[in-house]
Amino acid sequence: MNHAIKTGPGARERLLAEAAKRILISDGAFGTQIQDRKLSEADYAGNLGLGADQKGNNDILALTRPEVIADITRAYLRAGSDIVSTNTFSANRISQADYAAEELVRDINIASAHIAREVADEFAQADGRPRFVAGAIGPTNKTLSLSPDVEDPGFREIDFDFLTQVYLEQAQALVEGGADFILIETIFDTLNAKAGVMAARRLAEELGQDVPLMLSMTLTDLSGRNLSGHTVEAFWNAVRHADPVTIGLNCSFGADQLRPHVQHLSTIADTLLMAYPNAGLPNELGEYDEQPDTTAGLVGEWADAGQVNIIGGCCGSTPGHIAAMAKRVNAVAPRAIPAREAKMRLAGLEPFTIAA
Repeated sequence: MNHAIKTGPGARERLLAEAAKRILISDGAFGTQIQDRKLSEADYAGNLGLGADQKGNNDILALTRPEVIADITRAYLRAGSDIVSTNTFSANRISQADYAAEELVRDINIASAHIAREVADEFAQADGRPRFVAGAIGPTNKTLSLSPDVEDPGFREIDFDFLTQVYLEQAQALVEGGADFILIETIFDTLNAKAGVMAARRLAEELGQDVPLMLSMTLTDLSGRNLSGHTVEAFWNAVRHADPVTIGLNCSFGADQLRPHVQHLSTIADTLLMAYPNAGLPNELGEYDEQPDTTAGLVGEWADAGQVNIIGGCCGSTPGHIAAMAKRVNAVAPRAIPAREAKMRLAGLEPFTIAA
């Protein structure tokens, strides 16, 4: 079945219409949910015959154990998600090289998007409430802004054009598989994000239709900067030309630590704000102990303050966290998107007009 007809024109407008009515709910972590299933190497590898161990390659499960990904997606929708993401955080040519699976990138992304699309449509048809699919693209394990060699600050492992092509390959497959949006998430390097934006624009030109972008930054320290040194305000100014349907923050820390940065971004971004923090900070074993009601209470404070349009969870979050969030913000009005003129004045600038 060709799901591509569900993408492109209309997805942006449908999301904006739903977000005007209420605070929307995205999903939570896939990684921890997969880990809880204690899958074996055989589960990951299937019959693909790749020349490397696959255990830990969560993305490839769309091909070898698709029912696992469908079950997790279904659990988040059952918990109240309006938006589900594809299990494709590392389904790019750079990251899949670690598993000798570069040539399966297109297949993985199409399969994962098909799974999310089919399950989302199943729920939408059952209750008439729209559900959306975000095609998730992670940052890769390379950076365009920084050298990995302390002895050679000018050295880069990849260049902008190469990374743009990597993102384009993934985005093409996600849209073909049925994704409504391209979600470039966990952005630690703003230049990497710009390559993703370029890829989405090229794809839109190829298809002759809108390819709506969701952009989500991750902070690397409590001062509110990402790895390439950008604050949330600098990041927004660097990517706002891309006209993303959502801008926001994910991963980084728990909701408590993200509070001031969500607050600041909410005052300057003239688009939907989506925030999905980790379930607190990890313990000494790398596990997340924050309970659903705690996380829901913290993000609920953002909602009460009129700072968010879409909320969800990142590392350590579960369907239980999503259900608690959905319940907490059920009766809370969504954030009002600042008008461009008001935002310019807030930044100390005066809106300009062209004389007749």
